[in-house]
Amino acid sequence: MPRRYWLVKTEPEAFSYDDLLRAPRRTAGWDGVRNYQARNYLRDEMKKGDGVLVYYSNADPKAVVGTAEVVREGYPDPTQFDAKDDHHDPGSTPDQPRWFQVDLRAVEKLAHPVTLERIKRAPELKGMGLVRPGNRLSVQPVTEAEFRAVLKLSQSAG
Repeated sequence: MPRRYWLVKTEPEAFSYDDLLRAPRRTAGWDGVRNYQARNYLRDEMKKGDGVLVYYSNADPKAVVGTAEVVREGYPDPTQFDAKDDHHDPGSTPDQPRWFQVDLRAVEKLAHPVTLERIKRAPELKGMGLVRPGNRLSVQPVTEAEFRAVLKLSQSAG
């Protein structure tokens, strides 16, 4: 099966790219996603070896800051079962988990973060889900061409 590409959103105060770099083996579970469409991507479609753009969604500036790779496919997100966790879901049980995560390994911190404004100005990225009105998904597919275009933009300050 061909490799796929994704964009995942995070807030640097909650879990930054540097946090991912500092994690054991530069790997962490991408947990806390509580949207059904994003959950379906995590559970059903993200596969080992897929490429990932890590995007800061609640930051100034909003930007793609690094790349990662899926190293473990979808499995139940343990935070849903932990009553002390902000992402606890009392309606979810180990027998019937509602929420899933994947494990991501940091690949490369971008030399120049690619801001949302740069993405919006790039003609080759005009169809990217990130720039479509109303698309607020925290996990979303990107095409190989979009993935490569973002990496190319990251080679220079803009």
